[in-house]
Amino acid sequence: MGLEPLRVLGRAAPHPDRSTISTRTIRGYRGSGGLQLRVLLVEDEVGIGEGVRLALMNDGHAVDLVGNGLEALRWAESYPYELAILDVVLPGLDGFGVCDHLRSSGFQSPILILTALDGVDDRVAGLDRGADDYLAKPFAMAELRARVRALGRRVGPDRAALIRVADLELDPATLGTTRAGRAIKLTAREFALLELLARHPGQLFNQDRLLDALWSADFVAESNIVEVYIHSLRRKLDERGRESLIETVRGYGYRVRADVGAGG
Repeated sequence: MGLEPLRVLGRAAPHPDRSTISTRTIRGYRGSGGLQLRVLLVEDEVGIGEGVRLALMNDGHAVDLVGNGLEALRWAESYPYELAILDVVLPGLDGFGVCDHLRSSGFQSPILILTALDGVDDRVAGLDRGADDYLAKPFAMAELRARVRALGRRVGPDRAALIRVADLELDPATLGTTRAGRAIKLTAREFALLELLARHPGQLFNQDRLLDALWSADFVAESNIVEVYIHSLRRKLDERGRESLIETVRGYGYRVRADVGAGG
């Protein structure tokens, strides 16, 4: 029996195609108040799913929304998610079953269970099946975001407190960004993109790799979203005639230059 296409923000999204997905080895980039994560959200109630998705996206996370337990397993096989958020009552396969399959297949990222079942036995069942945390419905969005931040800290505990490249300094704990001592205000997504590049100065990242790392699956490869964000970063970083920190290597991608002089 074929699987139905999932829905993302009210429109059909294509099935994941593993042949077109690059493997990501760099995990966990900084979002607002925590790591910027690739999140698999499995929720069949459209209003709740879209509300959670938008809230997490506003915090800088990349979120793929799936409304069916069997579809969730397909997406989990195709993308390197750093967090899974699972509703318990789902069509196809319930959240407990999804959790079982994920853990048995080697999925090691944190799992957060959303449940309207408020009995202690139900909560214990989820934790015993490999979930890291649970949140009872109805829940406050602020609490869900706090749980995501807490679980996200488990993904990248070894990250350096400060990142310094040339005259650029990034503070992942506060989203603080300075260049040559000048404070620069970045959005969560801008910071996540700049942090990824700055952690690997001189290394080239093509558009597909950046999309895979920082955006959800509904941003197709033909999208110019990466170019838009690179342009925005350059506008903010290179004010006052300073030498550009982000270099475009045509046909290959983008990189942060470590050889930019502090004097600009």
